[in-house]
Amino acid sequence: MPQNITLGYKKMLAEAERAVETLDAPAAIALHGRDDVVFVDLRDPRELEREGTIPGAFHCPRGMLEFWIDPESPYHKSVFSQDKRFIFFCAGGWRSALGAATAARMGLKPVAHLGGGFAAWREAGGPTGRFELREQRPVAAK
Repeated sequence: MPQNITLGYKKMLAEAERAVETLDAPAAIALHGRDDVVFVDLRDPRELEREGTIPGAFHCPRGMLEFWIDPESPYHKSVFSQDKRFIFFCAGGWRSALGAATAARMGLKPVAHLGGGFAAWREAGGPTGRFELREQRPVAAK
């Protein structure tokens, strides 16, 4: 019997976009480097190695987001306990919309996501840097 998908990705994305703030690239670039803002890169490590990242961004693979946010999880990352604004991004804005909505639903606030993702950031002239998987942090902004 074939599967009957009753909630598709388009509806999920529309719901997520209504639930969280979407920043365009120029607005996000204006927030870059502030002490009260954390950029969270949800992309796969291979994407970061291939394309680079936003300097100073915290890398959290999308599949670990819920576990890294929850302080009761054995995988919790202290970055998510900070009293800061969290801006999620991915390659094109889909994963970050869903991720930001999930984070907000879990109680993390304030959150937003970068509409158009890293592609929009680069196109708008935002700073980028290399990412080295071994170090799990961005290096050398250009």
